[in-house]
Amino acid sequence: MSEVREITDATFAEVVGSDVPVLVEFWATWCGPCRMVGPVLEQLAAERAGKLAVRKVNADENPETTRSYQVMSLPTMILFRGGEPVETIVGAFPKARIEERLDRALTAPSL
Repeated sequence: MSEVREITDATFAEVVGSDVPVLVEFWATWCGPCRMVGPVLEQLAAERAGKLAVRKVNADENPETTRSYQVMSLPTMILFRGGEPVETIVGAFPKARIEERLDRALTAPSL
């Protein structure tokens, strides 16, 4: 069973070097919609263990990574495939909508 793990500016390289796609949520403790998305990401991590890794970056505590991916609103979820961002989801959405966006990005041919 996979889990959602917190990563930082210092450990973000694990996302770029991952063998599996990684969904990264940029969040903050004060962000209400982020709290709504949290349980959905936990479910996705468990259901897609081995096929998708799910990580979280506290935007307030990790400004370097947050700036480098031009995150302006929270929550922002970025799907990385082959170390590159391939899909960005801004805002809190129901699980089905997030899965639809992920599935579309994951089945698209690599460039």
